[in-house]
Amino acid sequence: MDIDARIQLFDLKTKYQFVTTPGVDQYNMPLYNIQTEAGGQAINLFPVYQGFEGPCFINGIQVPFHTQRESFFNIWPSYLQSLPQAATGTGSAGPYTINLPFTPNSASSLTTNLSSGIIRGHVDIAGIIATGTNQDPPLVVPSATAVIQPIPTTSVYSGVYFTSIDATGANVVVADSGQFLSGNVNYGLLMQPGNAPFGNTSLAGGYLTTVNTINYLTGVANVTFPVSIPSGQQISSSCVFYQLGLPRACLFYNNIITLRSPPNTQYLVELDAYLTPAAFLNTTNAVPYGYMAEYIARGAARKILSDTGDWEQFQAYEPLFIEQERLVWKRSQRQFTATRTQTIYSGQGFQSMTGNAGQGLS
Repeated sequence: MDIDARIQLFDLKTKYQFVTTPGVDQYNMPLYNIQTEAGGQAINLFPVYQGFEGPCFINGIQVPFHTQRESFFNIWPSYLQSLPQAATGTGSAGPYTINLPFTPNSASSLTTNLSSGIIRGHVDIAGIIATGTNQDPPLVVPSATAVIQPIPTTSVYSGVYFTSIDATGANVVVADSGQFLSGNVNYGLLMQPGNAPFGNTSLAGGYLTTVNTINYLTGVANVTFPVSIPSGQQISSSCVFYQLGLPRACLFYNNIITLRSPPNTQYLVELDAYLTPAAFLNTTNAVPYGYMAEYIARGAARKILSDTGDWEQFQAYEPLFIEQERLVWKRSQRQFTATRTQTIYSGQGFQSMTGNAGQGLS
């Protein structure tokens, strides 16, 4: 578990790839399924990769790879568009049927080749881990008594809001939760946002295609507010609306990959990544590379000696552990140093320069 933090091994460098879902702009780093060791000890959900880095290719075309939100959203702003009079209060909590004007121009269950779309609510990797189930995004079985899963509010990023004012003059806010209907994954579940850590609450009436959901394909939402909305009081809506297409940029932040433009169909995304070797913990092949065997063994002994407080033996073993770490790292160093350091001229290559010389260029 410490290896990936101590040294970035060349053997753990790999390629991560996934296929986009039409209309979905955010994708979490994948998690290992829960593993059980031979003694019955469970290893909980764990990130498959240590992190991602460029270059990023989408359908084989290289696109800019960002790790800072400022540079990314300065180019691709998430402008929240508002409709002040989306509906009008009737003196009840609802349900209200609200049609967002910023629809994806699809009145059916079409899920490919969309022309436009609404940015959806999202639950990050910490929120997925909190559910205890490796299901991303979280799904809820539809029923009149269904409730949203308890997920930390700090892991929920809403994309659609419905707001009004109650009889006391207080704000009333309903937002999408980043959770979806099982069997109808284009229906986002609505919630009442609350305080940390688990303040987000379900809405009355359960979750069905006609209750407390927003259809991201049609822009139609059915909302039951947590309190009654006075008669004649305006109900507002807001969302981020985007033209969909071939993504031209990628942001990796908070273990989330964000694409702009959001995809209108399926595209193949490829990134460089460093594998977290946790998949080998519960197998007989626990050491993926034989040359690391003594390094891992001495590292394990080091942990045991420190836990038992045998510092004399620890100090005696430490030089031998460091020696093995240097030997393991040497293999990766040879691979990394075999690559020429890039310069502003190295991209042209020898063949290109000789071609120019043949054309009479100096």
